Amino acid sequence: MSFTKFGLSDPLVRGILATGYTAPTEIQSQVIPAAIEGKDIIGCAQTGTGKTAAFVLPILDRLGHESASKKRIIKALILTPTRELALQVEKSIQGYGRYADVKTLAVFGGVKINNQLSSLKKGVDIVVATPGRLMDHMNRRSIDVKHIEMLVLDEADRMLDMGFINDVRKIVNSLPKNRQTMLFSATISPEIKTLSADMLNSPEMFQIGKPRNPIETITQHIYPVRREQKMDLLIHMLNNSQMYSVMVFSRTKHGADKINRRLKKANISSVAIHSDRTQNQRLQAMDGFRRGKFQVIVATDIAARGINIEGISHVINFDVPAFPEDYIHRIGRTGRAEALGDAITFVSYDEQKAIRKIERFIGQDLNTEEFEGFAYKKSDSLEPLPNEKSKRPHQAKTAPKIGQKTHPARRRRRSIKRR
Repeated sequence: MSFTKFGLSDPLVRGILATGYTAPTEIQSQVIPAAIEGKDIIGCAQTGTGKTAAFVLPILDRLGHESASKKRIIKALILTPTRELALQVEKSIQGYGRYADVKTLAVFGGVKINNQLSSLKKGVDIVVATPGRLMDHMNRRSIDVKHIEMLVLDEADRMLDMGFINDVRKIVNSLPKNRQTMLFSATISPEIKTLSADMLNSPEMFQIGKPRNPIETITQHIYPVRREQKMDLLIHMLNNSQMYSVMVFSRTKHGADKINRRLKKANISSVAIHSDRTQNQRLQAMDGFRRGKFQVIVATDIAARGINIEGISHVINFDVPAFPEDYIHRIGRTGRAEALGDAITFVSYDEQKAIRKIERFIGQDLNTEEFEGFAYKKSDSLEPLPNEKSKRPHQAKTAPKIGQKTHPARRRRRSIKRR
């Protein structure tokens, strides 16, 4: 199927083709026809499946068919959990709608509000917003929501995780009742079901893939290692494998900065991104990473869903995430849009329970490996789990290039061996 089969406007089809896309993904094929008909929608899909275009294209098509007015008014609102995601959705709208007469604006916190106020006074058709900054604009009366016809809740599960639910409910209660609402989420939890029941009207449900399993294009690796050796293993791995575009996750901002400093000291081009960085610093970091200026970007979980960068070959969990859901969100930064990727997790003895929770959550036993050529320390202080089995070493010479698939990991459970 091609995008022309949806009956989209000619300027919109031209915009899609100009971005280099010729065929829709599975979620786009299912959602777009129903969205064009004006139906409320629940879309459940992992990151990297093309869900942004699934709601952006119907919005642009609808606005393109409406008669233009002299004064632009906000007719579509897209809520996102992070500023990075808001900017990426705005960029997608601008790309697909390059030949359409549509104005869009991303509003988010962490930056001065004056530029946003100036753009709003000139008039926009679509607002992409984080809940907190949108509430600020609504309180200032700089954003009028009474003409909104289309609402999108993007990554709704993350907005709940980040504590935005009360703001989201206040915003939705301020919108016209007669509107189209689309909700997208990586998981459909009981809380998401309650939220959708309150905000959507007889929605159609579209679920792509298994809701809890990482997408199939990602090969997962577990490396047991003493905590004090994690940094040495990371540097050894980066120096002895073909890893050109790597995202490393740390649990804390302090940890991210420490990893970044050590990598630089080892002459590995690296940059850190977390909530203490200014918006300009974060944008510069991501732009440099996209352009290949940095081999590694070190991030905290605040960036787990907000970053959408093509070509990330490897995600490395320096620390095992606190929640299984965050594991899926982290590794979803690679293997996007049907590209191939690898997810590596360093596991110290005190993190074994966390990795077992992840295995139960995704319904899959993860194979443990050793990295060839790395001098692991042995210590009686790191006790093995019962019935441990030997592990096969990871062959550094077969480390994948970007877009090159490694062999699927065997799914037999292997206990973490004493270091």
